[in-house]
Amino acid sequence: MRIGIACYPTYGGSGVVASELGRALRRRGHKVHLFSYRVPFKVDQRRDGICFHEVKDPNYPLFEHPSYGMALAAEVAHVARESGLDVLHAHYAYPHSVSGILAREMVRPKPLKLVTTLHGTDITLVGRDARFAPLVKYALDASHRVTSVSRWLADRTQEIFGTRRRIEVVPNFVDPEAFRPRRKRAGPPVLLHVSNFRPVKRPRDAVEVFRRVSREVRGARMLMVGDGPELEPTRRFASRLGLGQGIRFIAPRRDVATVIARATAMIVTSEMESFGLVALEAMACGLPVVATRCGGIEELVRDGRTGYLSPVGDIDGLARHAARLLRDPSHAAAIGGVGRRLAVEKYATNLVVSRYEKIYAEKS
Repeated sequence: MRIGIACYPTYGGSGVVASELGRALRRRGHKVHLFSYRVPFKVDQRRDGICFHEVKDPNYPLFEHPSYGMALAAEVAHVARESGLDVLHAHYAYPHSVSGILAREMVRPKPLKLVTTLHGTDITLVGRDARFAPLVKYALDASHRVTSVSRWLADRTQEIFGTRRRIEVVPNFVDPEAFRPRRKRAGPPVLLHVSNFRPVKRPRDAVEVFRRVSREVRGARMLMVGDGPELEPTRRFASRLGLGQGIRFIAPRRDVATVIARATAMIVTSEMESFGLVALEAMACGLPVVATRCGGIEELVRDGRTGYLSPVGDIDGLARHAARLLRDPSHAAAIGGVGRRLAVEKYATNLVVSRYEKIYAEKS
């Protein structure tokens, strides 16, 4: 099949999943066209064999504001006419699905199937804005198929928009060969936080958790991986608390699987997660996950089995669970082993990508 994927290229769940989906589909013999304003973090064009199409905002004196959505529609329509597309998979209802609808109209009578995957903020943030809600609802109703990364998000979508259309839950996925347990290096226990450092991730809560953990677990260290608007404020906050020697900040990297596997436990402090991809990646690497009860992540992390859950903002509860895991490596390994099995049996790439292939192949 000839499959187009429209996504954001940023270091976050939707961009990572869309990129990995494109790579997996290409390995299965499909022709993949990826649309975004820059090459996504996870994609290597030459190695992956993906056709990347840069979406550029038009530079015209009368356009005071960017017209990304229109530029995306035009680029998708151009590729659909010149190279042919059977399916456009839009990751986010707005703007990607809305742009896909316009592109579909532009290429008629040539058919172009539109599949929309909801990842979270397109519903819980953009979708709640009265100015954009009608566009999001229109995108849902006009898509051939709509999927959601969690049951929680599917339920919220139907609740917010009152749509009766079927939303199929297709979870995020992980490559269990790339994300796998590795031998731990000798040294202190390590608490790990990986995010795009947006306010919703509450990275300073993770620093507060570590401050409490470091008082109880001698020599404990923390790694904070990622980039985003809260990175520098979080770094300054850690310095003010006198934790500069115990916390190391590192930029996003392609070999994040190696970084995860070397840690002792993962900490997720978000106030909202539609799925929680970093938690799944940690589970695949055999790490226990300490996380907040914040939406879809409760469908992934089994409290007391693959990790521990606490209310959002419960620094003491999160720290108590994290300290226990860092103090007791055998307990952490046991919890992590259960998570690894769940990741392989339910969330492996081949299982989830096969579900998307079936959706693409279904008659409209």
